[in-house]
Amino acid sequence: MKAEQFPRIPDTEFAARMRAFKEKMSEAGIDLVVVFSNLLDPSAVRWFADVSPINESAALVVPLEGDPILCSGQACHEWSRHKSRVKDIRIFPEVGEVSGVEYDIKGQLDFEDLFREMKDQYKVRKIGIIGDLIFPHAIYRKLLRVFSPVEPVSAEMLMYELRMRKSENELACIRTACHIISESFAFAASRITPGVSELDIQADIEGQMLRLGAEAYCNSFSPMIPSGSSNSNLCMNRNTLRKVEQGEIIDLQAGALYEGYNGVICSPVVLGKVPQEIGKAVRVAHEAMRTVMEQMKPGAVSTDLYRVYGDFLEKEGYRKFSPYGSVHSLGMLECETPFFSAHRPVKIQENMALAVDVYFKGLPWGSFRIEDTFIIHADGAELATTFNQGYLPRTFGV
Repeated sequence: MKAEQFPRIPDTEFAARMRAFKEKMSEAGIDLVVVFSNLLDPSAVRWFADVSPINESAALVVPLEGDPILCSGQACHEWSRHKSRVKDIRIFPEVGEVSGVEYDIKGQLDFEDLFREMKDQYKVRKIGIIGDLIFPHAIYRKLLRVFSPVEPVSAEMLMYELRMRKSENELACIRTACHIISESFAFAASRITPGVSELDIQADIEGQMLRLGAEAYCNSFSPMIPSGSSNSNLCMNRNTLRKVEQGEIIDLQAGALYEGYNGVICSPVVLGKVPQEIGKAVRVAHEAMRTVMEQMKPGAVSTDLYRVYGDFLEKEGYRKFSPYGSVHSLGMLECETPFFSAHRPVKIQENMALAVDVYFKGLPWGSFRIEDTFIIHADGAELATTFNQGYLPRTFGV
């Protein structure tokens, strides 16, 4: 790829994000927000500051009236200073390595010290937190100790309301991730032969995506290559030394992470002659994806998409093999808010990045996914990943 095909989010956009977020803080009457990210979900701190910690966690403290403070662990303090778009960077053991490694570094603080500084400097009547499912008790306890009786509230949706619609810079990063993972699938699929293991296939996908410029595989979605009737029925799995065979289902599932943004593909693979029952299921799944894709435009509602998807599968006799709806948001996580629920109406908006994930589970011969990444425009959906577009027709006649 040429240098111009490797975009980067400019400093001005990070500054604009912080301004927009503070406007939402003000509207919600929130005076201070504490953001937490870890290896499971590094996206929030990275969205604000471009820092994704290595072997540690990270936090960000955002006072409404003052400058944000990036909170780095001890091992990552140099990396944080190298990467951060937030200029005030401080070191805290509470976001360091979980083994409690001690570093002899000047300037280390405790979160209770920082919270007392915030209390002395600003009038804090309402506190928000981001990281609802991962926020650590150690930091939360100190927050309560300093600011009691103020009870923190979730500020997560204030951030996600800004993250749902992607900027042109973000879309450029997503397209780059999609190009990388598409080319990586093409490379890996061409090297699958009877006798290679699930781990061999994972190595080909990961190695090629790194050669092409990805920083890693998708956050929140490590590569999964379940094969055969047993392993493919695991909804989530770690790859094994199992060797693939002709005529069985092999499920390639992976994504590439580029500048913090993800592109994802899932694709069924069969070596040799495709058994009739597998071919039929793949063709129905592909048509289900196309049916949903045609409905994906601004204003479309999740409940309607789910109904269209379910009705199509019911007609084709595969509804009982589909355990969930097919659309979710994608960006700095492989699956991020909002999820397009079957029961709670969520509207598609222009410049969203979405994945259509058609999952058939528990057929007599196994399970598989077809998944692609899409970008929403005013007139419909752009297919951003390209591997399935060529591979599925050649292999399954879709």
